[in-house]
Amino acid sequence: MITVLVTGGAGYIGSHACKALKAAGYTPVTFDNLVTGWSDAVKFGPFEQGDLLDRARLDAVFAQHKPVAVMHFAALSQVGESMSQPGKYWRNNVMGSLNLIEAAVDAGCLDFVFSSTCATYGEQDNVVLDEDTPQKPINAYGASKQAIEEILEHFGTSHGLRSVIFRYFNVAGADEEAQVGEFHQPETHLVPLMLDAIDGKRDALTIFGTDYDTPDGTCIRDYVHVMDLVDAHVLGLKWLEDGKPSRVFNLGTGDGFSVRDVIQHSNSVTNREVPYTEGPRRAGDCTKLVSGSARAVTELGWDPRRSNLQQMIADAWRWHQSGHYEK
Repeated sequence: MITVLVTGGAGYIGSHACKALKAAGYTPVTFDNLVTGWSDAVKFGPFEQGDLLDRARLDAVFAQHKPVAVMHFAALSQVGESMSQPGKYWRNNVMGSLNLIEAAVDAGCLDFVFSSTCATYGEQDNVVLDEDTPQKPINAYGASKQAIEEILEHFGTSHGLRSVIFRYFNVAGADEEAQVGEFHQPETHLVPLMLDAIDGKRDALTIFGTDYDTPDGTCIRDYVHVMDLVDAHVLGLKWLEDGKPSRVFNLGTGDGFSVRDVIQHSNSVTNREVPYTEGPRRAGDCTKLVSGSARAVTELGWDPRRSNLQQMIADAWRWHQSGHYEK
């Protein structure tokens, strides 16, 4: 079978990508340092522990497994932390990715699927973001992802590296069989925080900011089901296999939901009330981020059929009740 190196394959999105790759006939090799990932999430192919800042380790993994493509998810991704510790994000995300790209090129592995973010667009309210929207990141996380996109472009020119870049924002849900799911330490994502509060694992969910210029005062985000998201990544891999050129795709539904919308849907799906408190805004948070995906639908044939709040919360709740990873 064709081998694909999946960085961050022990994390939330990466582990789901490994499941999708195996189902599509590939052998996913997870490369992860387990700082934020979980060894229990590696279920669908070989595991190689290592850090992207360790070039010798990367070279050894490329030599051993000889992947034909890279699917790159590994990154630090906490917006608030990136505002207070930008150096950490430039060092880990950008320097680590540069190591990975150089190792891939040196190994002759020239197909690269990159997990970017709509945070590269920054604060651009009342528009549906598309691939031609100017990138104006307002935090180090988004800026680091934009820098990696630019590195990929330059290596495409110099070495023939071909890349598919996916920009998306809020990912939710879990695979329908609850084999893998979303679990971070510390947890910062809305849906698992909300489910923890429902389940009594935390006192209450905190709504950060209730004075945004939105109908109910809370931030609006575009939510995509994690299995729809990784389906797009497999389609992106096939795009490169077919010899098509480097391309950027946004992944979203074009519909935004506020924090209060998500809470209301959760109350309905779980039949439990979400306990919550209201707090101040977090630095670096945008008012509204909604990402269209017309290009992905028309060119890749992507179908985000699961990306509705009802199914995302239901699948996340099923995973939540099944138990979590432990270190």
